[in-house]
Amino acid sequence: QLQLVESGGGLVSSGGSLRLSCAASGFTLDYYAIGWFRQAPGKEREGVSCISSSGGSTDYADSVKGRFTISRDNAKNTVYLQMNSLKPEDTAVYYCAADIECAIVAGSDYWGQGTQVTVSS
Repeated sequence: QLQLVESGGGLVSSGGSLRLSCAASGFTLDYYAIGWFRQAPGKEREGVSCISSSGGSTDYADSVKGRFTISRDNAKNTVYLQMNSLKPEDTAVYYCAADIECAIVAGSDYWGQGTQVTVSS
């Protein structure tokens, strides 16, 4: 069974840091681009970041550039999202998704269950 599992969310004060993990089971992430998305209450889901299968290409939403860093460890079958200088507006449920390239990852059939990130002011 193909599965993505996010972890690492929690409650943090403004300016703090968290590292989210997206671990795969049932398949290897080596050939997949991984995207991170978030959805806040009452808002649409938005793309946060994406990393290519090789790790050689990364993209970030303007709202997180310079604060978030995406990386992958294919040996651990895991992708990470390091989030620094967190702001209350970063509060959301964060999801990861897998597809063959970042351009189409938002339409992926493979999504995790999400992890809650709450940033207090």
